[in-house]
Amino acid sequence: MTHLPGLDLTRLARWLAAERPGLARPTLSARLLAGGRSNLTYEVGDGERAWVLRRPPVGPVPATAHDVAREYRVMAALAGTAVPVPAMYALCTDDSVIGAPFYLMEKVGGTPFRSAAALARLGPDRVRRISLRVVDTLVALHDVDPAEVGLADFGRADGFLDRQVRRWSAQLAAAGSGDLRSAGELRSRLASNVPAHSGVGIVHGDYRLDNVLVDSADRPAAVIDWEMATIGDPLTDLALLIAYQKLSRLPGGDLVTDAASAPGHLTEDEVRERYRSRSGRDPAHFGFHLGLACYKLAAIVEGIRHRHLHGQTVGAGFDGIGALTGPLLEIGLAALKEDG
Repeated sequence: MTHLPGLDLTRLARWLAAERPGLARPTLSARLLAGGRSNLTYEVGDGERAWVLRRPPVGPVPATAHDVAREYRVMAALAGTAVPVPAMYALCTDDSVIGAPFYLMEKVGGTPFRSAAALARLGPDRVRRISLRVVDTLVALHDVDPAEVGLADFGRADGFLDRQVRRWSAQLAAAGSGDLRSAGELRSRLASNVPAHSGVGIVHGDYRLDNVLVDSADRPAAVIDWEMATIGDPLTDLALLIAYQKLSRLPGGDLVTDAASAPGHLTEDEVRERYRSRSGRDPAHFGFHLGLACYKLAAIVEGIRHRHLHGQTVGAGFDGIGALTGPLLEIGLAALKEDG
């Protein structure tokens, strides 16, 4: 196939020949791996080798979202650490090549388990082992000193939580969801109860099971989808991981991911305890972090709904996704009660 939505293979081949001579043969083929929920992901091959290409969604996107150059930089920086990441091959910031910035990376063997049904086929013992290792990999990420891998300027830790509340409020408003009463209430309560940060580390920003490629030995082979990575409070990653577990039990949660509801998966309390015991971090004020994570998920879901309604998604399965927004906001409000 010479053309896919968001990917012109003729122009890509011409650019690769100039920028990375010898990397690929001139005739390329591609298939869409994932689209609509985040950056578009394609497998690109030349008949002998295959790579993965990432670019932003088609159509207008928020100015601070879908930054593929940041994805490229953080994964390149983490090479050689205990965090498994694909090798990076090429970054293009020139929109004229395929219509948006993009990068090319190693194709890593492994499965991104998004559905409980797929994960459950492994049996509860393997599922438990995988979920333990997913938490341990998050701990490994948060143990990396940003300065030691050249990411000291990758984000600002001071005021991080305040900015997160403002950012996801703006994203929710941009998706046209200002009529949700619970959104206003949750925003107000988050803004007035921001705690001091629990520490500083590299934050993935969307850490969940289907953003980890799991190999045949049940080990994390690569952490992917780093488009929201930054420097900030590590507990936001832990809270989001648990928020996805809560979402997995909602009706329609499988439209995003319901893998965490597979038999054998760690419970929410077990995830928190595993993280605490391995990291040495005490998840203080975790109710705030979980409330913020649910608010963020609600904004992400609404963004997907908005793009789907305006024909800006690539891929199927987004009808009805907006029904998740209200329940997520209510879970977020309930989470704030944990802090008293």
